Amino acid sequence: MPSHPDGKHPNLDHLDEDLAEVLTRVCRTIATAGGRAWLVGGVVRDGFLGLATGDLDLEVFGLSAVDLRATLEKEFELDLVGQSFGIIKLRRWPIDVGLPRREAKIGLGHKGFEVHSDPDMSLPEAAARRDFTLNAVYLDPLTGQVEDPFDGLDDLAHGKLRHTSPAFGEDPLRVLRGMQLAARFDLQVVSETVELCRAIEPEGLTSERIFGEWTKLITLGKVPSRGLAFLRECGWLQYFPELAALPGVRQDPEWHPEGDVWVHTLHCLDAFAAEKIGHPWEDLVVGLAVLCHDLGKPETTTCEDGVIRSLGHEQRGVVATEQFLGRMTSHRKLLVEVKPLVAEHMRPSTLFKAKASDAAIRRLAARVGRIDRLVRVARADVLGRPPLVSTEYPAGDWLLEAARRLEIEKQPPEPLVLGRHLVALGQKPGPAFGGILARCYEAQLAGEITTVDAGIQYAEKLLENR
Repeated sequence: MPSHPDGKHPNLDHLDEDLAEVLTRVCRTIATAGGRAWLVGGVVRDGFLGLATGDLDLEVFGLSAVDLRATLEKEFELDLVGQSFGIIKLRRWPIDVGLPRREAKIGLGHKGFEVHSDPDMSLPEAAARRDFTLNAVYLDPLTGQVEDPFDGLDDLAHGKLRHTSPAFGEDPLRVLRGMQLAARFDLQVVSETVELCRAIEPEGLTSERIFGEWTKLITLGKVPSRGLAFLRECGWLQYFPELAALPGVRQDPEWHPEGDVWVHTLHCLDAFAAEKIGHPWEDLVVGLAVLCHDLGKPETTTCEDGVIRSLGHEQRGVVATEQFLGRMTSHRKLLVEVKPLVAEHMRPSTLFKAKASDAAIRRLAARVGRIDRLVRVARADVLGRPPLVSTEYPAGDWLLEAARRLEIEKQPPEPLVLGRHLVALGQKPGPAFGGILARCYEAQLAGEITTVDAGIQYAEKLLENR
């Protein structure tokens, strides 16, 4: 087995016991039929790093596609949805089984390939079609043998991200994969790979696949700044114009000694990543808000008499956020939840300095939906200004304490007066309903009504005075 600078080597200790047992059965079944199954990709990489893993990818040499399917069908329930791409999935288990394959570029994008399985392909040749060297390491689960034809483990041990071969350039999605891998594993992309990526364009990439890589950057990235720095270095920032506008946008050095808006955004993302809560949706919403929180500064920043200001950048940032995210995803709920966090990201500090009332805090909760998310965004914003601040954020602590006391930390105040109450007062549903309910809700946020009965009385007075 190859030796490495830190003395580690890939293993399967990170696998669930039942999954490891099924994996062994699969490999033995294939070996009995005359083939050899190798684990490759993320599971081997993660085993080297001692991390938990997701799906397992097996590549089988020495069996035809027909023989492989017939062999596995005798012992396991199969899902054949990926068969046209040479992949067989084990039902109820996260194991994908495939053959080495040759690919010919016939169209645009990552799907523009003609694929032919080749069970007689050599392992180094099969490894060359993989994206990065750290994903081209093979492990035989039965013997423990490791094959590493492109020295991926050495690259991983030294914190390097490197492409395997010139075939890398045939799939533009791999540039964005490099972005999220650099962020997830704190890797420096080598200059040769950066140069190759500069010559690649995002032709044919679907918004869904693009957003999938951004999602991994946000939810899995340990050092997001690594991925974004690579994106800028290889020239791909131009394909995300709202981000491309950030470098060079000046900030007041008194409040932002770290540098321009781009540098600040990278620091903020790293601060966010250091405090992720491990909930994919929550981290995605908050992380995207952190990424987008200053997108409004390029259009609002001015310098007069040596004073740099970005008045109104919060609201302009909402527009830029919708443009940026809207090109990548049609997930309406995501946009609805991210945008108010961008709009209000400075509000916690403002309210803290003013020692704002409960009414102001309730109104804020009604606008953003969740105070706890907003505090996470605002905290990342404050921590993204080294060396100006420490890890303390008293404004956030104050706001969270108040929100908990008011029971609005994770949801806005529930309206006390509802449409059915107006119906009970003899009103027929119609356009006027919305206005009456809105005025009742505003009175509730202001603290003028605190119970349903008081709310109904308030509504009665509004109706009487119409």
